[in-house]
Formats: sequence, C-alpha cells, structure tokens
Amino acid sequence: MTFQPGSDLSEEEIRERVDDLIESNEVVLFMKGNRLMPQCGYSARAVELLGKHREEFETVDVLPALDAYRAALNEHSGWETIPQAYVKGEFVGGSDILSELDERGELGETVSA
Repeated sequence: MTFQPGSDLSEEEIRERVDDLIESNEVVLFMKGNRLMPQCGYSARAVELLGKHREEFETVDVLPALDAYRAALNEHSGWETIPQAYVKGEFVGGSDILSELDERGELGETVSA
C-alpha cells in the first residue's frame, strides 16, 4: 500500500466509517500508519501495548484523511490527538492512558474478550 495524501472519502463518509468501526470491532485503534508500520512513536507504543494483551484488534490508518478523522473521533472522545483506542464501543484513551493502565495491571482486563 502506498501513502497517498488525501482521501476519496468525504468527511461524512469518514464519520460513518468511524462510527461503524467503533461499533463493529471489539477493539479498534485509530493510529498514524498501520500495525506493521506505525508512523509515529505514540502509535507504535499503542500497538505494542495492545499486542501484549490481545492478539486480534483492528487498526485504522488515519493519515490519508487526518483532519476528517480527527473531527470524527473528537465527536466520540472529546480528544483530537491520535492514536485513540476503543474497546467494545467505548473510548479508552491514547498511548499515555494505555501505558497507565498497563502499569497498574489493568490493561489486560480492559481489552480482554
């Protein structure tokens, strides 16, 4: 997959896609890049933390339409920063919150099936 700035999707289509991904995936991480090639340290850390406790989770690369994804995610979380993790439809947090949960021994329970 090659990076192409911009997206063929409208802001409304991205909003609908975000809604659907949050609802239809037990664990979903909106991040810069993808699971195999994160494009920022925070996204890499979030993938690492989730991967410690869960083999399967969905990742979504927000870079092709960053502003539209930020706006759509902000409606769910009140946060504009990326990455953002959702578990069973609920916003959990970014890499900092995932790190705190992991340090307290709570992340595994939070993301478990």
